[in-house]
Amino acid sequence: MTPDTSTTRVSSYGEHGSRLADRIRTALVGRSIQRSLRNQSRLVALDLGCGYNAGYLRAIHSKLVRGVGVDVSIAEECRTIPRLEFICAPIESALPSLASDQFNLVLFISVLEHLDEPLEMLTHCRRVLQPDGLLILNVPTWWAKPILELSAFKFGTSPACEMDEHKMYYSKRDLWPLLVKAGFKPSRIKLSYQRLGMVLFGLVRK
Repeated sequence: MTPDTSTTRVSSYGEHGSRLADRIRTALVGRSIQRSLRNQSRLVALDLGCGYNAGYLRAIHSKLVRGVGVDVSIAEECRTIPRLEFICAPIESALPSLASDQFNLVLFISVLEHLDEPLEMLTHCRRVLQPDGLLILNVPTWWAKPILELSAFKFGTSPACEMDEHKMYYSKRDLWPLLVKAGFKPSRIKLSYQRLGMVLFGLVRK
């Protein structure tokens, strides 16, 4: 797939700082990830859209054998952290180039709603996962849409550029069929609404 250069991101999340609301949201999602990985270790993880500071990879660093982050720019300090490596490129070009069956964890956090071809990217997520590997994903719901847009466009408490890039919002009825079409088995998909229904959180096994 050739990325549409007219919509390709030119900066990573957090590259130009973050607002309080974003830091709170990131912390809450991080707690959900930590709970999901409570009994996990020796992870070979891929974080798609890892952000400028690679916050989620750093949070689970003690569990990692190897962590790979993908985003268009990465802080220099992240590059010096042992067992972490980075691909500076849009997800749409980086993910299809990765070898199959190499990760036992893929993080896809607050990214799917920004992509033009979500099904294609989810299919590649499954491809790069090892057997029984875990995909953790997080997307905003339709209930969150008016609140997020009010926050971004009227009050300025979250980045307007992030909301302008949203291509889609999700319910279970939207996300579940995409995951099945991507090749995941229904019995391996667990979706739950969080934060008063504003977030849809998924744990999906290959």
